[in-house]
Amino acid sequence: MPTITKIYSMLEASQHNTRGDCWIVVEGKVYDVSSYLDEHPGGDDVLLRATGKDATEEFEDAGHSKTARELMEKFFIGELDDETPPPIPELQILHKKNHQSFQNLPTKIINFSKQSYWFLPASVLGLSVLVA
Repeated sequence: MPTITKIYSMLEASQHNTRGDCWIVVEGKVYDVSSYLDEHPGGDDVLLRATGKDATEEFEDAGHSKTARELMEKFFIGELDDETPPPIPELQILHKKNHQSFQNLPTKIINFSKQSYWFLPASVLGLSVLVA
């Protein structure tokens, strides 16, 4: 008999990111691991860092055992709605000093093109006069 599964958006799952209310997403499934934080062998900070994003890669990289995968089913609360886009990460602000070397690049290119703009037609005209 089919089981009814609750569907969550990534935004909704990412809002449960505290020690008392911690959800993670692994392989499109949503897990409420709040009660498991103290028991997790890797520590609660590992699970807390996994909130708000798809933690499948981190989960696979950790090399969890079959027993750990079976234990996860105890915390399963629903599936991720794959049609909603993930939340947009915050933009990183770059330091102004990184941009100073590129600030004058467009004007240098424009100045170069203005200087060489007359050179090509003059060269063609000069060559045609010589050939004639």
